[in-house]
Amino acid sequence: MNGRPLRLAWATDIHLGLADDTTRRAFYQSVRERAEALIVTGDIAESPVIGHFLTTMAMATERPVYFVLGNHDFYGGSIADTRSRVGRVVESVGNLAYLSRSGVLELAPGTALVGHDGWADGRLGDFEGSGVILNDFLCIDELRCWTDAHTLDKPVLRRKIEALGDEAAGYLRNLLAPAAEKYAHVVVATHVPPFRETSWHQGRPATDDCLPFFSCKAVGDMLLGVARSHPGCQILVLCGHTHGGGDVQVLENLRVLTGPAEYGKPEIQRIIQVE
Repeated sequence: MNGRPLRLAWATDIHLGLADDTTRRAFYQSVRERAEALIVTGDIAESPVIGHFLTTMAMATERPVYFVLGNHDFYGGSIADTRSRVGRVVESVGNLAYLSRSGVLELAPGTALVGHDGWADGRLGDFEGSGVILNDFLCIDELRCWTDAHTLDKPVLRRKIEALGDEAAGYLRNLLAPAAEKYAHVVVATHVPPFRETSWHQGRPATDDCLPFFSCKAVGDMLLGVARSHPGCQILVLCGHTHGGGDVQVLENLRVLTGPAEYGKPEIQRIIQVE
């Protein structure tokens, strides 16, 4: 880094398949011009084409690309198969790192990066009373939980999304706690906002109808526990999913940035200086 901070570009919910070629090229060029590395916190494309867009992004940006997957990245496939295929893509492309499989990565002597896809786990807001039906429940194999053509099997769905939230929290806990012992700063990348107050939608905090599908309480609880037990480590969480932006200082050493987004318009959310 020649003695200067690493410029880390952060983008989220870039939905590359919904952007035209000119817009995608402009996004890749902005990364090359403004940063030495890129973090993407999910919703990159959809399952059938995720490998293509990951490879293209890595080649076009000519930068290390650290990423997690979002719910849209599994549309048209299964969670297990998509993760497996993405893992094979990463093995063949040198500058891609899938954080759900990468462990603790050192960005600079004082800063580490960890991440996991995460999932909205239904534990905040009013899951039972919510009338929200996401495309997730139509487009992701594991989440097609219907008793008939019109009725969601909510008990089954709840068990599945809680398990996905718990998986994310467990993976991150195993990495974040030891990283917080070693590093003064840790960046955590995940797709789904971890707290009620970090779940922004259409310019305001998410309602109780939306919160079950816009937040991951399991990851939030884990973050609070690690941050409180490691007060000397500054933890920065990067997330997206809701397409609403926010910046919340949850604790003195725990900050959460939620990235805004617009379909078809991938852009850098922020340049983060890392040292």
